[in-house]
Amino acid sequence: MGYVGGENAAAGECSVRMWGYLPAASPQRTPLLQPTPVPVSVLNDPLKTVCNGGCGFGIAISESGNLNTWGSTTDHGHCYLISGKQQEVPELYPLPTDSPIVHAAGGWAHCAAVTGDGEVYTWGWSECVSSLKLNIADDSAEPQRNDLSPDVPITTSQSPLRLTGGLLGGTKPTGKQTLRNLACKTTGSDGAEEVIKRRKVITNSAEGQSPEASEENAFAPPCLVKLDPGIRISSVAAGGRHTLALSDVGQVWGWGYGGEGQLGLGSCIRIVSFPQHIPCFNMTDTGNARSGVPIPGSYIKAIACGGRHSAVITDTGAVLTFGWGLYGQIGQGSTEDELSPSHVSTLQGLSIVGIAAGLWHTLCITNTGDVYSFGGNQFGQLGVGGNNAELSPRLIDAPLLGDELSVAVACGARHSVVLTGSGKIFAWGWNKYGQLGLGDCNNRDLPMQVTMNDGGRAASIACGWWHTLASVRTK
Repeated sequence: MGYVGGENAAAGECSVRMWGYLPAASPQRTPLLQPTPVPVSVLNDPLKTVCNGGCGFGIAISESGNLNTWGSTTDHGHCYLISGKQQEVPELYPLPTDSPIVHAAGGWAHCAAVTGDGEVYTWGWSECVSSLKLNIADDSAEPQRNDLSPDVPITTSQSPLRLTGGLLGGTKPTGKQTLRNLACKTTGSDGAEEVIKRRKVITNSAEGQSPEASEENAFAPPCLVKLDPGIRISSVAAGGRHTLALSDVGQVWGWGYGGEGQLGLGSCIRIVSFPQHIPCFNMTDTGNARSGVPIPGSYIKAIACGGRHSAVITDTGAVLTFGWGLYGQIGQGSTEDELSPSHVSTLQGLSIVGIAAGLWHTLCITNTGDVYSFGGNQFGQLGVGGNNAELSPRLIDAPLLGDELSVAVACGARHSVVLTGSGKIFAWGWNKYGQLGLGDCNNRDLPMQVTMNDGGRAASIACGWWHTLASVRTK
């Protein structure tokens, strides 16, 4: 779901490996228990960059800047508008742009991609996608979040799925605001509304452990997110139902579902239908650390989205978190939600260079290669031994990582992966679908090394909800 960290790319060609749950990638549609080469595309355009996210399908960017997806199946309810056609081999996912794709991410039921021109396209579950139609959602119809698994998109019979929802402060934007901030391009000639289709979205059972098809929901095709002139986006992060975008000058924008404060806008906004700037450095009570000291830094250099929470890193290496805090995933020492970006003061004095967010947990790495984790730990996803939640960041002091310098982290729904400077991959947490790549389906509560059968060294890592990807350079 989230990865931010250093690139360990080396000279030479890299191939992509996958493990975990990607149904169509296996003839028996069974989990891949160890790293398996991703089939080469028939387009002779090798995959270069692995991307986070995707429920049962992989996302990667080719050398020429094409977005590729693979692994989905319709019999488990996947929607082709999100994951592309069902296939074993990576296949081009068409976007209405000629600009190469430089970054992409997948959420629970939506995706986002950044072009070389600094533009963003989103598609998938309609409440996560910017649209020309802006309607006010009925907040009174919102179900209680504790009654539902965080894996399952929230729906109600009183408030059916729609293209958009409520906006900031419950006010409706003017027509001028709408035209300035939004635009939608599709590959069809009849406009976005004509090609919006109803397809099934994959969901989990109450325990969130076995995928099954849910009721039909509305999906939107790839739409251009139109920001104000001059704003260029460099990266995106996708959570359960929300999206963050980071500009080239270190500003953060967010949209989608914000009911737990995961958009950092100061209130529980159910649906934000077009991008809003997230103020991370306001010198007000909501923009300061709990101690009253201003947040260190002047711009944001990395972003991550969890299921219902978000995390960012400032230029000084400080960590700010906001959103759902029930499991301690925002690291503030409590289980309270944070509606605005708040400094994780217990990390003060450390320079954080990479961050990742899972369904209920968060990981970060320091410039000295240490890894800290906090949040839910039901399956050992914090890597600190046992399954007790951690409300504040805790150093992962695992023997296998003792001599390793960690350079990147990634989180699936409930599993975690780290890449070291020596090209090794370590994984821990939930492993029902083999997403740890250790050859079995047993959970781990401490980091374990993932072995490449051909002796390859990993250059980058990414996690989907139930799978893991890595680009690997063979010796």
